[in-house]
Amino acid sequence: MSPPAPEPSPWNLPNALTVGRILLVPVFVWLVLSDGGEDTGTRWWAWGVFAIAIITDRIDGDLARAKGLVTTFGKVADPIADKTLTGAGFITLSMIGEIPWWITIVIIARELGITAMRFWVIRHGVMPASRGGKIKTFLQAFAIGLFVIPLSTLPLEWLWRGLAWVILIAALVVTIGTAVDYIMKAMTLRSTSDRARLKRERKAARER
Repeated sequence: MSPPAPEPSPWNLPNALTVGRILLVPVFVWLVLSDGGEDTGTRWWAWGVFAIAIITDRIDGDLARAKGLVTTFGKVADPIADKTLTGAGFITLSMIGEIPWWITIVIIARELGITAMRFWVIRHGVMPASRGGKIKTFLQAFAIGLFVIPLSTLPLEWLWRGLAWVILIAALVVTIGTAVDYIMKAMTLRSTSDRARLKRERKAARER
């Protein structure tokens, strides 16, 4: 039986894009909060920075899979980058009164809890982002992108604002639903991993 292929070096383009996405976060925050969120120009610039960051999220994952550059660092850093960006988006939008704080608190609490759980089970294995998690991130990003836009400058503002709220509520529902799914997967991983199996075998050997 041939040994498994070595993992690619973490020093690669997909991981660089992931790190770059994290570095864009403070720029985005500064633009949103400029003049208390009242400056139309900086709000559009904030939307542009956010859009670039979200595009890199799609590119880095596709590139890593296509070029065989999937690494443990990437599996962990990619969802952290997503959470940092979307978390900053929700917090800043709540600070300027666009999104209610209770929605932001629920979403941030879920993201912090799932991130902590990933590290709790990391000795048993890495939990990559699931399809549901990707849908959740897409809906959150879509909602943030709509609320960052100065909607009062658009024709049919009521229509755009209504769409933004529909997407936000959908994001909230999927965020909570995927949290339950991740918790179940984490418990399964902790009970079925090689580490857990060896621990059970050692315990059984001591009891003989």
